Amino acid sequence: MIRIDDVAIRQGDFQMDQVNLTLPDECYAILMGPTGCGKTTLVEAICGLRPVSRGSIHLGNTDVTRHAPFDRNVGYVPQDSVLFPTMRVDQQIEFALVVRKMPRNERRQRVAELAELLGIGNILQRFPQGLSGGERQRVALARALAFRPRLLCLDEPLAALDATTKSQITDLLKRVHRQEKVNVLHITHSPTEAVELGTIVFQMVDRRIVQTTL
Repeated sequence: MIRIDDVAIRQGDFQMDQVNLTLPDECYAILMGPTGCGKTTLVEAICGLRPVSRGSIHLGNTDVTRHAPFDRNVGYVPQDSVLFPTMRVDQQIEFALVVRKMPRNERRQRVAELAELLGIGNILQRFPQGLSGGERQRVALARALAFRPRLLCLDEPLAALDATTKSQITDLLKRVHRQEKVNVLHITHSPTEAVELGTIVFQMVDRRIVQTTL
């Protein structure tokens, strides 16, 4: 279970107060809301990229509120993917495993598993420059999944894709959720994405979160 209790976040003139959210295990949670309401800010706080001024964030039985991003076991795919420009695709996927000092043979095995799951075996030796939007999203997903996170956070992962690629990535996200058995928190403006992917849907209203149905 993922639990956010009474969280407050301050950033300049922007503030969020008394934010509460509970995600059951193995859920695919959708978080919707208008631009500027704080969806990305909240996800960054969950990932440890933005401090909270009050409240707590629990992953399972562990309070990770003050943990560094590295210690939270949360995978994150930001809206623009942010791939490392000087690394090959296989190196991008392997990066978090190298940092965690995983043995080389285990790293290679995990890269091969994700390459097969995400259909990117043919681009492992390429660099990010020249990859299509769909390929970049697949690589970003693989990198975020490499260390088997407890929670995978996706910020508008389908927003910049054409209709055909969006359909392919939607199917891929369903397969990833099913096979990796990972909790997902997916930010979107799209009711269609919410219906197709979500097992539970939340709406951010006046910087508070309420469960909803579509």
